[in-house]
Amino acid sequence: MTPPDGRWQPGPVLAGILVVLASGAVLVLEILSLRLIAPYVGVTLETNTAVIGVALAAIAVGAWAGGAVADRLPPSVLLGPLLLGGGALVFAVTPLVRFIGELVQGADASGVLLVAAAAVFAPAALLSAVPPIVVKARLADLSETGAVVGRLSGLGTVGSIVATFGTGFIAVAMVPTTTILTGLAIVLVAAGLGVVWRSRGVSGKRLAGPLALALVGAGATAAAPNPCELETVYHCASVSADPDRPDGDGRVLRLDTLRHSYVDLKDPTYLQFEYLKVIGAATDVFRPPGAPVRALHLGGGGLTLPRYLKAVRPGSDSLVYEIDAGVLRIDREQLGLREGDGIRTRVQDARVGLDEQPSDRYDLVVGDAFGGVAVPWHLTTRQVVAQVDRALTPTGMYAVNLIDHGSLAFVKAEVATISAVFTHVALIAETAAFSGAGGNLVVLASNSPLPLAALKSALATKAPAMNLVTGGDLSGFIRDAEVLTDDFAPVDQLVTPYRS
Repeated sequence: MTPPDGRWQPGPVLAGILVVLASGAVLVLEILSLRLIAPYVGVTLETNTAVIGVALAAIAVGAWAGGAVADRLPPSVLLGPLLLGGGALVFAVTPLVRFIGELVQGADASGVLLVAAAAVFAPAALLSAVPPIVVKARLADLSETGAVVGRLSGLGTVGSIVATFGTGFIAVAMVPTTTILTGLAIVLVAAGLGVVWRSRGVSGKRLAGPLALALVGAGATAAAPNPCELETVYHCASVSADPDRPDGDGRVLRLDTLRHSYVDLKDPTYLQFEYLKVIGAATDVFRPPGAPVRALHLGGGGLTLPRYLKAVRPGSDSLVYEIDAGVLRIDREQLGLREGDGIRTRVQDARVGLDEQPSDRYDLVVGDAFGGVAVPWHLTTRQVVAQVDRALTPTGMYAVNLIDHGSLAFVKAEVATISAVFTHVALIAETAAFSGAGGNLVVLASNSPLPLAALKSALATKAPAMNLVTGGDLSGFIRDAEVLTDDFAPVDQLVTPYRS
């Protein structure tokens, strides 16, 4: 469309399309950036906050700058290059995050902010400048200002909503993150070139820079180190053979930043991780040897413990809740999982599944949905512990793996929370964990006395480095730690290693 002054401006349909595209692209980028940075800094409240905060800052800067420049330059000069440049920067996001992520892995809050900014800020700011420029281009009559601004603002919001649901519910379940970003970049570059061709407001020389950046970004994406062997809906996953196992049957499952599970393909009784040795020792002594048990597992991973129970207690029945169908697919295809005959799995959030279980059904509930600095807070509260107690038989046992660092503020709060529901509680960990080293700590809880003497003997055999803390020593460890509830559970702030 060409107004009386001869300058090109987008028609109402094209204006709406450009606003929808730019606004939707920002939300796609925001959602996918969380998946890009997770392998390096985990998925905590801090990482979510960093991405949202950086995205909002980019939107504010882009909208402000776009509005200011729209008063000085015609849309024919601005819109095409902005879309083209935004697409070029989206191409560059994946390699930039991967290179920076390798440098900041395990860093403090500043590192989280840095990698979040690398993932979001520049392309989001550039694309956020598009809507105010389109609004300016469509304001031919001041008497229609409200209608024009309202319509385009509404369309921008619709684009954001469609992008949010389309990405979160559909796209990430179908194709890898890098494929989605590459597709988005191609669409933006193509849209930019189309606007440039339509408006004829920019010379070819001025397009050389954005086009070159797009090509470099696309090439760098292919060359950048990729931490993902497999990408599931929730995790960046990989499976590797253990070179130290003489029979060659050891397999390590890594999810994001965590060496998550160890499975021996031929020997299900082999437990490598110390915390699993502790839970294995506890399950060995809390019921007569060889007696079958009914177990509920909140979190699956490599299903090492269900395999162990099936082997040492024939006839046992384990129901495993694993939220990530991709992890279970890896279990079946690479870790030799054979379901049925004692092991059942359900793809569902563990808390939702727990709520559906009948009362007094299970001899054992195992909580093992904790990973690195990412802790599902909704599985830590007094309310969920009460549900565990309801699902257990009167003599049943709750065994939960916790991960913490430094002052162990999260573990103290969680032990206090479990102690508010169960009468008998024990904490098991290496001595170094209590002096700042952190790591895995196991809590055992029951409303019947725990077999402490037998447990100490079993630990001496299976995990001699572990210490058992109970009674007054445990109360002294907890001190005045606050019980976690659904209304107040600042788990991420308690557990992150950079917490002061």
